[in-house]
Amino acid sequence: MLVVMAGLPGTGKSTIGQVVAGRLGIPVVPVDPIETAILQAGIASDQPTGLAAYLVAETLAERVLEAGTGVLVDAVNAVAPAREQWVNLATRLGEPIKFIEVVCSDPDLHRERIESWRRSMPHIQLTWNAVEQSLDDYSEWTGDSAAVARITLDSVEPLGTNVERAVAFLQS
Repeated sequence: MLVVMAGLPGTGKSTIGQVVAGRLGIPVVPVDPIETAILQAGIASDQPTGLAAYLVAETLAERVLEAGTGVLVDAVNAVAPAREQWVNLATRLGEPIKFIEVVCSDPDLHRERIESWRRSMPHIQLTWNAVEQSLDDYSEWTGDSAAVARITLDSVEPLGTNVERAVAFLQS
């Protein structure tokens, strides 16, 4: 099964994804560290490093799925083409796919998380202003990805609650 996490940074998406993947015994393919590696290699940030990172993540996820193991992809997936990429991968491989979208319904908490976050990836800096811009650019779920089973979790809820909901959704 292909599990795709979606949601903006600071929502707790990555933490929830890590715990869910651990519970299911599947690997995580995170896009942000891939993009960091691309930038550390000297590729200029004005190049399409985000797209490159998504394509590398797709290749890695494909290899894992071909080996007979499920995989969880951790990426923002803010726009339809990014979401469709995963739908196309699942279709091509005949794999089931489910989306887990994580939001933070409390803007003050979301901002506090962003402003206090100390990322281990220095090439990808994040400000509250950038997140607000991302919120404006986050597109509605349309196309083939809108037809895929999806659960939306709110990270104001306790981590354990969100993990339990996600695991139950994935096992249903």
